[in-house]
Amino acid sequence: MRHIKRSIPLACGFALAAASVQGAPADPPALWYLQPAANWTEALPLGNGRMGAMVFGGVAEERIQFNESTVWTGKPHEYHHEGAAKFLPVLRDLCNQSRKLSIEADGLEKRGERDAANQRRKEAKEKQKEAEDIGRREFMSIPLGQRTYQPCGDLRITFPAGDECTNYRRKLDLDTAVSTVTYQAGGITFKRECFASFPDQVIVLRMSADKPASISFNARLDSPHKSSRTEIRQGDQLALVGQVEEGGVRFEARLKVTSQGGRSAASGAGLTVENADSATLFLTASSSFVNYADISGDPAARCEATLAAIPKKDYNTLLASHLRDHQGLFRRVSIDLGRTEAASLPTDQRIRNFATGNDPDLAALTFQYGRYLLIACSRPGGQPANLQGIWNDSLRPAWDSKMTVNINTEMNYWPAEVANLADCTGPLFDMIADCAATGRKTAAAHYGAPGWVLHHNTDIWRGTAPINNSDHGIWPSGGSWLCQHLWEHYQFGGDKEFLAKRAYPIMRESAEFFMNYLTKDPITGKLISGPSNSPEQGGLVMGPSMDHQIIRDLFQNTAAAARVLGVDAGFAAKLDELRPQIVPNQIGKHGQLMEWTEDRDDPNNKHRHVSHLWAVYPGSEITPEQPDLFKAARQSLLHRGDEATGWSMGWKVNLWARFLDGNHANLILKNLLKPLPDKGTMGGGGMYPNLFDAHPPFQIDGNFGATSGIAEMLLQSHIQKDGSYTLDLLPALPDAWKDGSVTGLRARGGFNVDLFWTGGRLAKAVITSAIGGKAMIRAKGTAQTITIPANGSHVVQ
Repeated sequence: MRHIKRSIPLACGFALAAASVQGAPADPPALWYLQPAANWTEALPLGNGRMGAMVFGGVAEERIQFNESTVWTGKPHEYHHEGAAKFLPVLRDLCNQSRKLSIEADGLEKRGERDAANQRRKEAKEKQKEAEDIGRREFMSIPLGQRTYQPCGDLRITFPAGDECTNYRRKLDLDTAVSTVTYQAGGITFKRECFASFPDQVIVLRMSADKPASISFNARLDSPHKSSRTEIRQGDQLALVGQVEEGGVRFEARLKVTSQGGRSAASGAGLTVENADSATLFLTASSSFVNYADISGDPAARCEATLAAIPKKDYNTLLASHLRDHQGLFRRVSIDLGRTEAASLPTDQRIRNFATGNDPDLAALTFQYGRYLLIACSRPGGQPANLQGIWNDSLRPAWDSKMTVNINTEMNYWPAEVANLADCTGPLFDMIADCAATGRKTAAAHYGAPGWVLHHNTDIWRGTAPINNSDHGIWPSGGSWLCQHLWEHYQFGGDKEFLAKRAYPIMRESAEFFMNYLTKDPITGKLISGPSNSPEQGGLVMGPSMDHQIIRDLFQNTAAAARVLGVDAGFAAKLDELRPQIVPNQIGKHGQLMEWTEDRDDPNNKHRHVSHLWAVYPGSEITPEQPDLFKAARQSLLHRGDEATGWSMGWKVNLWARFLDGNHANLILKNLLKPLPDKGTMGGGGMYPNLFDAHPPFQIDGNFGATSGIAEMLLQSHIQKDGSYTLDLLPALPDAWKDGSVTGLRARGGFNVDLFWTGGRLAKAVITSAIGGKAMIRAKGTAQTITIPANGSHVVQ
């Protein structure tokens, strides 16, 4: 194979012919490439829930950009706006005046009085703008925005051999969570193996060669933070020390090396190894963050404690511990959607070919990649997955890389229960508990209400007040949506202790807030939400449908939780009484599900948010059992179209699965699994070469939406009014996945499900349950009710 130098893009023998010579990795699932990463969205992600790393795989220089999940701008701060509540009735009155004027305009239009109708619409917009102006001045958070997730630093390793090499291969094995780089140079085969260990809280990089005394390099640390500096600690450790801003989070990273043979030294220039047989680098990082109200921690002491345990373990011991931990989660689920010759190509080529080719295994890889990413970025004791999971190289990332809770954070955790990663939900539940605490102050200050509230974003300081601008920031349903995840965790696992101690108290307080917040609508006489918005479009209004769907779901789940626990019977009864008084789902003049209380939907609107379809997914209020609403919701999705931002297409895969249309769900998946255009816009997303979802720019929620969507295509489950469960097997199987299997999926009611199919028809299903239960199983056009004892199983054929 010919030598290729840096002057040629994507160095090291990267001709496609090499793919057919070397073949795909023997043990998928894996991402692999024939060239180093040229930019960040080609690098491969590793993570242990607290640290994230992006491995570039360069030959002359390796770059590993790393994050620590608590390195943020800002410091402990309360965002709520004291006195805002006195403007609540003003905002409601102005929004209702705007509604009435719009209704009058519609009536005038019908009578042919177009000029008068246009005047009313102008007046309606003026009233809405007045409400938004007052909301922006008097009702928003202090300050107006929240804080930003930050990069920590870079590990840069330079090698003396230069770029010339052959047989280059870069791979991320999802089963082992190990990134590997191999190549040949000067007649020597070099290998790098890197992983992020959750048990040992370090990033480990081992470098080896097939000839002795071949490993030489210099390793240094740097950071984009101007305050950062490097120091030598304990004689053999390189420390990166910095502070994000004055009075803010302090951080430290430590790098240590061990080598077999040769010489190693630490100096101001970094850690140097010469002529070793092999060498291993250990990288850890920490910050002064203790919790959202305390940043008094000692990052140096934390790093020292982590590295102090490393000399007691050799590389193989560290790797074995890492594999036990990762595979204990990852191997719970297997999936096979069929494998063709297309699967033998490098991953970037597969993405380019997917829409027009035949590569069902790329969908399976995407499913498992989402599971891999959730394991990597959300582990007990850490922060929840933010807009970029745990990976960010920018001081000013898009949308601050926060936790956006009007869809994105929730989507991050959609796969957690069904894809058998409930262990990864702890950081989300910890954040919800924090926000319930800060949200009590926001509920009192902004609404004069009991309970707690969270608007459309939060950050590491657990801001809960409305931010940015009133036309989209005043949206009080973030906390109530998150409460669905608490209830779902119980639904899938049946853990009553979790329900009693962690979930129900938070759900109850959220319900208390909305019992107070809902107001009688002067137009319909129903209970209505507002001021609010249908996320990120339509401005400040009264009565967006999404709010009502979420609130009804909250009331229903909270009442059900109270009955499971045998508590608060009167409170549960009150929730049952209020739920049907809320403005219901409605069908509009275009046959669509109405997004607002008024029929104002535009069938040509291609907005990325499909908020009024929440009742279809992730909710379950609208199902085939309500055929008229089900048809209307489907029409709304058709209006929105099949192209969108990456995360929006992730949502649409789930929606089309719930509409029982596997071929349309697969069409959306093909739209998502396409290369991002050179100049991507918010109108159309896709995938970067490293299979990161592109809004664009990178947002990880689309990865998780794709995983949950594929799961919904294969298995759906619902709780019925009588408390029993329904499991739908292969409800939206596309024609492209004719033969396949999936094992280890979870269903509501505490069931685990293995599925096997041939020729597009279910061949066998094995349903097990650790807690026992009763369920109706629907498959192949038939239904049967089964009862499984605890630790029992049932086979469907």
